[in-house]
Amino acid sequence: MRDFVNLKNKRMEIFQKGNFGTPILILTGMGCSFDEWVEVTEALSKTNRVIMFHRPGLGDSEIGEGIRTTDSTIGEIYRLLTMLEITEPVVLIGHSYGGLCAQHFTKVYPHKVKALVLVDSTSHDLEKLNTLDLPVLNQNSSDKEWLESCKIYADLNEKELSKIVQPILTENQKKLPLPVQERLIKFQQKPDLYKAMKSEAENWKADAKIIKELGPFPDTPLLVIGRDKEYVIQQGIEEGIPESELQLLENTWQQLIKEQAKLSKKSRLVFAKQSGHSMHLDRPDFMIATIQEISKDINLN
Repeated sequence: MRDFVNLKNKRMEIFQKGNFGTPILILTGMGCSFDEWVEVTEALSKTNRVIMFHRPGLGDSEIGEGIRTTDSTIGEIYRLLTMLEITEPVVLIGHSYGGLCAQHFTKVYPHKVKALVLVDSTSHDLEKLNTLDLPVLNQNSSDKEWLESCKIYADLNEKELSKIVQPILTENQKKLPLPVQERLIKFQQKPDLYKAMKSEAENWKADAKIIKELGPFPDTPLLVIGRDKEYVIQQGIEEGIPESELQLLENTWQQLIKEQAKLSKKSRLVFAKQSGHSMHLDRPDFMIATIQEISKDINLN
C-alpha cells in the first residue's frame, strides 16, 4: 500500500505490504523508484512485512532545502522505523547507492539490523572506479556533464521538463503492470528528482570515506549479491562498447563486490546469473529466493 508520512515537516511517500514476519526494509538506488521492485515486494510480503520509501526529492516525497547525504538518509530511516513503531531489528536491503546508505545505517545502528543484504551495492571504495581508463564509456557521460544536466533539469517546472525528458522504459520495465509503468515515466519527469540526484552524487564520495572511517563493521549476518560480469560485458559489446573497457570496469566492480563480503564474519557472496545492475528487474526470481533463504536462516538462529 502506498501512503504518506510526515518526517521533520516534510511529506514522505512510503510503501508497505504484509503484516507478519521479520520486517524487510528496502533502499532503492540513486534516482530509482520503489515501483520497480513490485514483483519482489509482492512475493516477500506473503511472509514478511515489507517497507520501502522514496528519499526526499524522489517520487512524491518533498525534498526540502537540505543537502542529500547518506547521513541524512540514515536519519530518515531511523525516524521512519520509529514512526511506524517497528522496534525489532529489520532485514535491511540496499541496492546500488541504497547499499551505501545501508552500510552507513548498519554501522551507526547495528542493533536495528538483523541482517544486511547488499544488492550490487556501491562500495565505500568507489573512488577506485574513477582511476580507470574508460574513454568510450566516459564519452559524453562524465560526472561533471551529468551533474550539469541534473542542475538544468532541476531548475525547470514539470511541464517544461516533460518536453525534454521523455523516458523510454526498458524491456523489463514494460513487463510491469501498466499503472506501474505510468508512474515510472512520471517519476523521471519531476524536477526535484534531479535536484536530489545532483546532491547525492556530489556528496557520495565524501560519504563513502566517512562510512569507511566509522570503524569496524559489526558481525551482522551479511548477504552480498553481485551482477553477472560476463552477461554485462556481452550486453556492452552488443552496444558497441570496446571489450577491453568493459573487462576493466567489470573486473574492478566485481572485486569491489567481493571485498564487501569481507565486511562481516557472517557473510555470504552470490552472483545473479544473467543479470545486470538492476537485478530486481533482470532476475526477480533469484532475488526473491535468495532473500527468502536468508530470512529463514536468521529466524532459525
